[in-house]
Amino acid sequence: MDLARFPRRRYTAGQTPVEPLPRLSAALGAGVDIWIKRDDLLGLAGGGNKTRKLEFLVAAALAEGADTLITVGAPQSNHCRLTLAAAAREGLKCRLVIEERVKGSYSPDALGNNFLFQLLGAESVRMVALGADLTAEMAADAAAVRKAGGRPYVIPGGGSNPLGALGYAACAAELVTQSFEMGRVFDRIVVASGSAGTHAGLLVGLRALNSRLPVHGVSVRRDTAAQTGNVLALAQATAALLGTPAPDAEDVRVDDAQVGPGYSLPTPAMVEAVQMLAREEGVLLDPVYSGKAMAGLIASVRDGRIPRGERVVFLHTGGAPSLPAFANVLRA
Repeated sequence: MDLARFPRRRYTAGQTPVEPLPRLSAALGAGVDIWIKRDDLLGLAGGGNKTRKLEFLVAAALAEGADTLITVGAPQSNHCRLTLAAAAREGLKCRLVIEERVKGSYSPDALGNNFLFQLLGAESVRMVALGADLTAEMAADAAAVRKAGGRPYVIPGGGSNPLGALGYAACAAELVTQSFEMGRVFDRIVVASGSAGTHAGLLVGLRALNSRLPVHGVSVRRDTAAQTGNVLALAQATAALLGTPAPDAEDVRVDDAQVGPGYSLPTPAMVEAVQMLAREEGVLLDPVYSGKAMAGLIASVRDGRIPRGERVVFLHTGGAPSLPAFANVLRA
């Protein structure tokens, strides 16, 4: 797997830690040994999985001479926060298109990531309704930048295209190396599955490394069939870009039981998971992605889908900066 031929900006010094969660494992009492890979500690403002994707995407933007990044996300988008942070680091401008996926959920005065959009200096933040043509909306922003004499670079939602997904092919290599160095064999990875770049990138990297480690994706937005198709298509395109064997359909595992009433909408299982990790391990999850993914892990342990004796690594995709916007839901 030759990632060195792709330009990359490095926003994190070294590897993110892989740590045991002994108090959580004991609290669940099912004989499952739970570990966590702390991608919430990645570089840029507040960390999170999008940083790995942006290392490749921003490098491509700089190579093209761009002066403005344009991307899209939901009202509390971690991807938008981190794209803004990368733009600030590189001396670029940044414009955001915010898709209001839940009617009435966007307020420019909200806390969490919405506040950080302002603090990080977004040149433009504009809301569009659910169902809008997001590609066309970003193209309109790009046209405005060109008309003003600028050079835009458009990044898809979540940074989830084949180039961005290389960030998680690299993460797969990092995790396999850490497993070897620690002398710890993991039986599965559990990760949030949203815009599909993290899930797909892991599958591609593990396949390229001839690793048998399965990836258990917990969907946060779509049903199993739709999300499986999204992940597989992106994994195949990413493998083609990388020049490595593509994952098979049976490699894509998606659990949609934690979606609940919809994207970003709270569930009792998510609230329990966020509170449990905070109180048992001092680790902060977010309500939209990592909270629902951990709820999926907990449910799988409790109902025996993850059997006694397994060692599981939970990939923490970050998101804690959005917590203030959900304080009324998460207060005990």
